[in-house]
Amino acid sequence: MNNVRAFISVDIPENMQMEIVKIQENLPDFRGKLTETENLHLTLKFLGDIDEKTLSEVKKRLKEIDVHAFETKISEIGVFSPEYLRIVWLKLDGCDKLQNAIDDSLSGIFEKEARFMSHLTIVRIKKIKGKERFLNQIKKIKIPDSLKFRIDSFRLKKSTLTPKGPVYDTIEEYFLI
Repeated sequence: MNNVRAFISVDIPENMQMEIVKIQENLPDFRGKLTETENLHLTLKFLGDIDEKTLSEVKKRLKEIDVHAFETKISEIGVFSPEYLRIVWLKLDGCDKLQNAIDDSLSGIFEKEARFMSHLTIVRIKKIKGKERFLNQIKKIKIPDSLKFRIDSFRLKKSTLTPKGPVYDTIEEYFLI
């Protein structure tokens, strides 16, 4: 078996995906790419290219994670760098405990995340006219309080890069207690 490009994530429920599409539709003009609905996810840890032996060890360790299911909320919209607008994200509250448990379980194989920010990438910007106007319009987008959902599992996924964009396949799903 070849190496796989892998990551650990939480999939977004269909009803929330539809709400995120509404947010995407309200974004100001830009040149770039909206994250496809089926690709919306919260990355808890990117593993990169890993071999079969490492993949097997990752699967074993992820099975031992002992975290309770919990509710999260989409609380905010933002960008990583106002100077170099490349990513527009939605912040998810309350996911740090799960991410820390994943980091701890994979200790010795992978470095811990230096700065984890629980977010969904909803847009990748290539070019933009009027950066200030774009940022001001983003700030005006209101995130409804109702955008909550329960996280009761996470997934080890494989990412295959294609000319049309990435394709994500679940390798294994892990249920929270």
